[in-house]
Amino acid sequence: MKRLFTAVPGALLVATALWVPSAGVSAAPAAAPPPDSNFQKVTLNDFPGEPIALAVLPDKRVLHTARKGEVRINDPKTGENFLAANIPVYLHDEEGVQGIAIDNNFKSNKWVYIYYSPVLNTPSDDPSTPTVNEGDAPFTGTAADFAPFKGHMQLSRFKLVGNELKLGTEQKILQVPTDRGICCHVGGKIDFDAAGNLYLSTGDDSNPFESDGYAPLDERADRNPAFDAQRTAGNTNDLRGKVLRIKVGANGSYTIPKGNLFKVGTAKTRPEIYAMGLRNPFRFTVSPEGVVYVGDYSPDANTANPQRGPDGRGRWMAIDKPANYGWPYCVAPDLPYVDFDFATRTSGAPFNCAAPVNDSPHNTGKRNLPPVEKAEIIYGYGLSAEFPELGTGGIGPMGGPEYQYSAANKSQTKWPKFYDGKPLLAEWTRDWVKALTLDENNQVTKIEDVLPSFVFDNPMDLEFGPDGALYVLEYGDGYFSENPEAQLARIDYVRGNRSPSVAITANPTSGESPLTVTFTSTATDPDGDSLRYAWDFDNDGVIDSRQPNAVYTFTENGNYRPTLKVTDPTGRWAAAEVILPVGTAAPVVSFVTPQEGQPFQFGDTVNFEVTVTDDQPVDCSRVTVTYILGHDQHGHPLSTASGCTGSITTFLDAGHAGASNLTAVFVAEYTDTGTPPQSGSDQVVLTPSS
Repeated sequence: MKRLFTAVPGALLVATALWVPSAGVSAAPAAAPPPDSNFQKVTLNDFPGEPIALAVLPDKRVLHTARKGEVRINDPKTGENFLAANIPVYLHDEEGVQGIAIDNNFKSNKWVYIYYSPVLNTPSDDPSTPTVNEGDAPFTGTAADFAPFKGHMQLSRFKLVGNELKLGTEQKILQVPTDRGICCHVGGKIDFDAAGNLYLSTGDDSNPFESDGYAPLDERADRNPAFDAQRTAGNTNDLRGKVLRIKVGANGSYTIPKGNLFKVGTAKTRPEIYAMGLRNPFRFTVSPEGVVYVGDYSPDANTANPQRGPDGRGRWMAIDKPANYGWPYCVAPDLPYVDFDFATRTSGAPFNCAAPVNDSPHNTGKRNLPPVEKAEIIYGYGLSAEFPELGTGGIGPMGGPEYQYSAANKSQTKWPKFYDGKPLLAEWTRDWVKALTLDENNQVTKIEDVLPSFVFDNPMDLEFGPDGALYVLEYGDGYFSENPEAQLARIDYVRGNRSPSVAITANPTSGESPLTVTFTSTATDPDGDSLRYAWDFDNDGVIDSRQPNAVYTFTENGNYRPTLKVTDPTGRWAAAEVILPVGTAAPVVSFVTPQEGQPFQFGDTVNFEVTVTDDQPVDCSRVTVTYILGHDQHGHPLSTASGCTGSITTFLDAGHAGASNLTAVFVAEYTDTGTPPQSGSDQVVLTPSS
């Protein structure tokens, strides 16, 4: 599927408002979805960093996060994307900024909730020892060896003042433990129900790459506990691999609402747990009725193995009561994994999904667990007999929002009544969005395509705004960076006029201050209306020019995002921006070794050498090299080293799904000490030799 706009290298940005040509908008029959031609996709931010999560404010500003700490806000008044905050975060594997949400009473209290990995004192790589990576947790050792890597994820809230998130107002609410320095599954989504209860999803924080694509149940005494998901998702006394439900008080403390899985005071349990037995519940949404729509990932085996368990499965749940969903013991009540002894490499019996028992030495909770609840949708890599509408491909379910149609909402872009009450299911690996029809028992009775001609390029997060339009954050195709296809967009249902489109160029595209830049625009309106122009060159929120083309001199160094907003007579608008560094030059980062396409075998130790060319003195300690296990269009960052030279071991589970599509991706990054600091990067992809 091709994108509906093109980002041209350099300073040209094309078609930030998109539409499917139509002879006119007509009412669709109630039994069929409205045609795609009745919708329009409008790009709000083409440079969102590595996009993770979004939250739409009551005034239609859109907060959106990037994993490395940036919180941005799209302001429809100007069309600009301001940096609301840059949160210091620990970055190793998948850590960083994760979920974001706003308080139910945001209009009065201005609270924004964020789930992130604080820096702490976790070991990091020492660039002076290129043959050792001190930032990687050991796979084997003693409790003392693992102790320095004990950390936590932080759920906090901050005040949003104007377009700035005030980090000094932080109230720390809840900490979720993590085993750092080793992959995977630390993501967390935040949402609220109508009663103001906060829900937080947490991954199992377990390494799947030594389990042959099945359940990680490694209980060996000298093994890093991160290889045993029984300690987290299967542990009633641990907050990981769960959906949590709490009620946050005025000072950031919290209480436990009635109706969670375990009553307050129950021995060997955490009362915050609402649902357990989840592996990577990366995205969920709470319906107005309090039903939690969750997408969860399974491990990656391509085929079932009677000695180990089922093949990889994705799950979508409509959680309407507290429950145990089985991981790492069962996918469903009739799909158990097999107990496996990692020391002797021998299989035992399948687990009893009706009465699972956690006898792991890493378990700190109850031994006898609640019975396994079945998910509403379960599917694999191949065609599902029960849900053929899901097609085939990778497995990456994202629990999306339920649309709530309101006749009282006068928005001209709100979605039609056809979608009322239907939760959306997005597929990150298959690039689609589906609408689900549920019966009174929350069972799926129908699955329908949502805008099949539109591009959803690795949909990362979705939310309906107060205008009834769908806001979408797309990750794009690539690995832990701002991919060319990454964007924040809004999808409108069109009544009357459509939004215009605009592209801008800048010449020159960088340089030292004072820097005089010529800006040129190309804007069109599908309805033939005249357009109003508003330029903000220095991102101060003040209009600098109302002409289609303009010249502006930047007198101070800085990283600017000059923005042009064009508006038609009905108030519909589009904006385009360019990235314009004014100051020192950006460094040029290049791999000397390894080289693109270089053959290797997983398990090899790969030596790297990186060169940096810059107009500032080069400090090799500021170079980071990340090893990413590439799998089709996504990847898992597994190790990060520092320095211009070093080595990284390309560890891998041989049973990881899609073995023929695996690669080793190395990304080198460097940020200089210029004014302002500038960054550069390079990437090479190594192919396993047969």
